[in-house]
Amino acid sequence: MWHSSMRRWAQSAAAAAALAAAPAVAQGVNIATYKGADRQNLLIDGAKKEGKVVFYSGMIVDQALLPVSKGFKAKYPFVDLQFWRGTSRDIILKVITEAKAGRPEADVFESSGVAEPTMKQGVVQQYWSPELSALPAAYVDPNGRWSAYRVNYFGLAYNSSRVPTAQVPKTHDDLLDPKWKGRMAWHAESESGANLFIANVLLARGKDATANYLEKLSKQDIANFHGSARALVDKVGEGEYDLGIEIFAHHPLISKAIGAPLDAQMLSPVSSTFGTMMLVKNAPHVHSAMLLIDYLQSKEGQEILRKADYLSARPDVEADAKLQKIIPERNGLKEQVFTPARLFETRDDANRLFSQYFKE
Repeated sequence: MWHSSMRRWAQSAAAAAALAAAPAVAQGVNIATYKGADRQNLLIDGAKKEGKVVFYSGMIVDQALLPVSKGFKAKYPFVDLQFWRGTSRDIILKVITEAKAGRPEADVFESSGVAEPTMKQGVVQQYWSPELSALPAAYVDPNGRWSAYRVNYFGLAYNSSRVPTAQVPKTHDDLLDPKWKGRMAWHAESESGANLFIANVLLARGKDATANYLEKLSKQDIANFHGSARALVDKVGEGEYDLGIEIFAHHPLISKAIGAPLDAQMLSPVSSTFGTMMLVKNAPHVHSAMLLIDYLQSKEGQEILRKADYLSARPDVEADAKLQKIIPERNGLKEQVFTPARLFETRDDANRLFSQYFKE
C-alpha cells in the first residue's frame, strides 16, 4: 500500500512538473536573444512587472526623444520610458562607469561611436529583434551586439547670409583659402567633429599627404568649439562663425526650413556614421528594453525619426525631401562609411593628429 501510494504520488508530481516545465523553458532562456513564438507575450508580461525602461541617447530631446517617448508610451502604456541625453563620450563614460560599479542604470543606449569602446569593456550583451531583418547586412553586428538605428552624414554648415553660394567651399582643399582664416569652427569633444574630419582625410589621402594637409589647415585658426554639435550649428547661424566643419549635415537644413540663414555643403568623400543601438549587460529592465528596441527599430518607430528629421537606417523609410541633398549616393558623391570598428581603428591616429596640429 505504501509503495502504491508513493508510486501514485510520484506520477502526480511528475505530471505537475511536466506542466510547470512548459513556461519554465521559455522563461529560463535569455530573453534578449529569445526567438520563440511566445516572445512577445513573454516580453509584455515581464515589462508589466518591471514598469520602466531607461534609455541613453545622443538625439535632441525636443526634436526626437520626446516624440519617441510619446509613441512608445502610446503602444506600451504600462512602461515608463525615462531618457537621458548626452554626447557619445558622455554616454560611453556613463554606461561603463555604472556597469563597472555593478549598478547599471541604463537598459538601452544609442549614439555614434559608442559600440567598440563599450564592447571592449564587456558592458553590453547580445540581443535579437525580428525588426533587424529589415536592415542591410552591414548595419547589423554579426555577433548580435549592435544594430544601426539612424544614419549620419557629415559636411559643412555655412551662414547663407554671410557666405555667397558661389564662395562656399566644395572640397577639403577649399578650406585652405586664406579668406576662411579665423572664420571656421568644429566640434572638438566627440567622436564626430574634428576627429572624424581628420580620420576621413587620413583614409582618403594616406599619412604623409594628410600630415601635409593638416599642417596647412592648422594655420587657418579653426576654433575648437566645446558645446554640443547642435549648438555649433546655431552659432554659425548667429554669425559667430561663417563655417562649421564636419557637422551633422541635416542640422543646418532643419534650421533653414524654419528661416535660419543656414545651409549645408557636402565635401567628397562624405564621412558617414550610424547611431548604434545597444543593450546593457545585466540591464535591470530587460523585457522592457527589448520592447523598446523592437519599437525603435520598427517601421513605426523609424517613421517618428523621419518626422523628426533624422535619417532612418531602414531602407523602407524614406528621408524627408529637404534632406535628400546630403545623401551621397543620390548626389554622385563618394562616401566613407565609418562602421563602429572603423571608428575605433582610426580614433587613436585622429586624436594624435588633432593634438599635434590643433589642440589649444
